[in-house]
Amino acid sequence: MSGFTENALIRKLQELNSSQQSIQTLSLWLIHHRKHHAAVVKTWFKELLKVKDSKQLTFMYLANDVIQNSKKKGPEYSKVFGDVLVDVFKHMAKTGINEKTKHSLHRILNIWEERGVYDSQKIQDFKEAVDPNDAIPKKASKRRASEKEGKDPEKRSKSDKEPKEREKRERRKSENKTDSDGHNDMSPKTPPGDPPEPEELIKALLELESSASSDEAVRERIASLPPEVSEVQLLSKLEDKESALALSAIVNSAVELLAEYNLRLAEELEKRKKVAGMLRDFAQAQREQAKQAEARLEEYNVKLQKIYAVKSEVKSHIENLPDVSRLPDVTGGLAPLPSAGDLFSI
Repeated sequence: MSGFTENALIRKLQELNSSQQSIQTLSLWLIHHRKHHAAVVKTWFKELLKVKDSKQLTFMYLANDVIQNSKKKGPEYSKVFGDVLVDVFKHMAKTGINEKTKHSLHRILNIWEERGVYDSQKIQDFKEAVDPNDAIPKKASKRRASEKEGKDPEKRSKSDKEPKEREKRERRKSENKTDSDGHNDMSPKTPPGDPPEPEELIKALLELESSASSDEAVRERIASLPPEVSEVQLLSKLEDKESALALSAIVNSAVELLAEYNLRLAEELEKRKKVAGMLRDFAQAQREQAKQAEARLEEYNVKLQKIYAVKSEVKSHIENLPDVSRLPDVTGGLAPLPSAGDLFSI
């Protein structure tokens, strides 16, 4: 996976489209480079202000995917995104978002509230930024909070008395709901893991070359141990105490050697499992990038064919133009035009 630069992020944002594959691939890249979260959000916000209205929602889908899938690794993204989202929603409202986009934004905000991504007050601020008509008067807000806490049971709505199971079903239904364009707001597919940088993966693979299973010296020492240390029936051949003590010393040395080697093998096994996971995540990321590259290649091939068609038309047009070399020589000037008298004389 390529390293992080602001120019690389700008290029990826420009190539971003509304497909789930495109959004999740870029989200995975951003989560991998989460140490640059401040620069990422700053650039994301700056580029969102430039894009057309139709692509602003795609930027929000990307932010949603990054915020939700990075929660396990740290709160960095949710915090920095939270600091700019009010301005983002105000900008989107100012540029004139349609009802479909507004509905999609409200669905994201409701899920954030249900999952505790942001507190209720912040969610309310976001909703008011999307649509000022969603503003709740302070008294009504306090009364609603009081009703939720059970301080005014007589004024509770019927929905508050419904069974919890129905509420859970409704929540699952809303989480699995998909837009008409096929994009799922809630990013149900969490990335398996952060793909490693190529240098990191190469380093891990090189370390395995000097692992315990490749230590020929220790393996030769183990292979050269006398059979008496592992075969109990040979103990009957011991003739005196001195030979028994000598064998005991050899056995103790062999036990120490094997215990240390087994520990190294166990550590190597864990390293190999870790490297296997790194290879899996790296291969998955490469497959995703390859799919995007194939899609871009197909798109540019279509554009190239259109250019070839235009080129052919221009060539044909040029070939059909009159041969200038065959026109009369007018270097000395054209013949004078007839006068009015010449034209109308009988």
